[in-house]
Amino acid sequence: MLELEKRNIHRNRLKSQTGTQVTLDDDFIVPDTMDDISEVILDSGLIQLEPVKVQRERITVRGKLEFHVLYRTEEGGLQTLGGAIPFEEGINVPELEEKDYVSVGWQLDDLDTEMIHSRKLGVRAIVTLEVKAESLYDTEAAVDVRDSGAADGEIHLQVKKRQIPTAAIALRRKDTYRLKEDVTLPGSKPAIERMLWTEMSLAGCLAKPLDGQIHLEGTLMVFVLYEGGGDGQVQWVEESIPFSGEVKMQGAEAEMIPAIGMKLVHREIEEKPDPDGELRELSVDAVIELDVRLYEEQELELLQDLYATNREIVPETADAVFDRILTRNFGKCKVAEKVNLETDPRVLQICHCGGSVKLDGVESREEILALDGVLEVKLLYLTDDDARPVQAVTRLVPFHYEAEVPGIREDSSWYLEPGLEQLTAVMAGGGQAELRGVITFDLLVLQSEPGQVIRQVQVLPADTEKMKAMPGIVGYFVQPQDSLWDVAKHFHTTEDSILASNELPGGEIKAGDCLILVKEIG
Repeated sequence: MLELEKRNIHRNRLKSQTGTQVTLDDDFIVPDTMDDISEVILDSGLIQLEPVKVQRERITVRGKLEFHVLYRTEEGGLQTLGGAIPFEEGINVPELEEKDYVSVGWQLDDLDTEMIHSRKLGVRAIVTLEVKAESLYDTEAAVDVRDSGAADGEIHLQVKKRQIPTAAIALRRKDTYRLKEDVTLPGSKPAIERMLWTEMSLAGCLAKPLDGQIHLEGTLMVFVLYEGGGDGQVQWVEESIPFSGEVKMQGAEAEMIPAIGMKLVHREIEEKPDPDGELRELSVDAVIELDVRLYEEQELELLQDLYATNREIVPETADAVFDRILTRNFGKCKVAEKVNLETDPRVLQICHCGGSVKLDGVESREEILALDGVLEVKLLYLTDDDARPVQAVTRLVPFHYEAEVPGIREDSSWYLEPGLEQLTAVMAGGGQAELRGVITFDLLVLQSEPGQVIRQVQVLPADTEKMKAMPGIVGYFVQPQDSLWDVAKHFHTTEDSILASNELPGGEIKAGDCLILVKEIG
């Protein structure tokens, strides 16, 4: 009797990937407590998504666009107006089942805020939603076989195994990391009288597994525009807050291969008094969402085939799919471009630049993954007009990046996290500004390979009539597609017997070799 030793192979299969665009359009009335709008200067937006409702081959995505607008009042001051536009979108997802894991990513492709009149603001936005449906399941495969013994004697078993490199999903989870920090204004800056505008972003982020936890590090970029120093003078402060910490995650191991997305989902900045009672401190509260995938790369030895010289062995096979990692790449793309800043009123000084990476296309080509997109840069600057001292413009810097991925195909799957490591803007003369930045790409590319595995075997008595019909000794010319195993199995002998009966250099056969084959019965 034969007993199979089996193993479960964990797999995370990307069943479906789809996307859709949502257009948001709404008008907002300025609250009675706020002044009239004279000019919109700057805007920002953030998408907040609720848990996805999953049905068969369809999901419902609910969320809202949170926006903020910095505007100039008719009296020349600055104020910030905020609001939200809720949305609900049904998306068809082929092959989706309710038990599947669904992740939804978003990209704010366009945000346009304009003054309809002094008490009314129009907000228009285009949001791209990217949906991935993944199925977590186990593939059972035989890795070895043994003869447990039987009353009718020993089975003269011949076994063939194969090595398969695989990447098995070890951990798939979401979690959050909270960062709270106090920032003190530099001594050269006056105390805060009124906050006007805040921004917060991540730069240079890295996440990697350790035993029982995920290690995070990066920089939180903080910018605050405020009034201070008397007479409504516009001031600003910009701080880089490095962070490093761990999130407990049971099952994580340092040797695992990560594909971890990091996104800032909550950002809050408040002013607070210092020990002298002056508003010279900022309380920073940020929440980073982690989308964790951890893989184990293994070299699996699976049972490929088996037969016996004194029994009929009938293996039962099943289709299976194995993933292997083509590349784990952390790439950087430098961008540098001079942009026109000939504006009215004239630029005196750039006080802040903020950027966001927007992918327009990802395409697999021969041995590469090509990425195209733009770096959207918003510049906040001081002017030579006392009536309009603060202005802002948006400029787009295109980029193209190619990641080397040997073996990539059209059916390869990838997990890609773009980021921004550095961004600077300096006046270059002639009404131009020089923008320089470093865009990062955290990339993991997987390739699925179909194959067959043995699930069960059936042992039958030897076919004596078939054995009698086979010649005891036969000469055979090796064909181009033959392997030593195939020849031995077909002619009811063993690889060792063929090697012993024939002089084969290196113990291998090649097309055209003439072999003497001796049938083995017991």
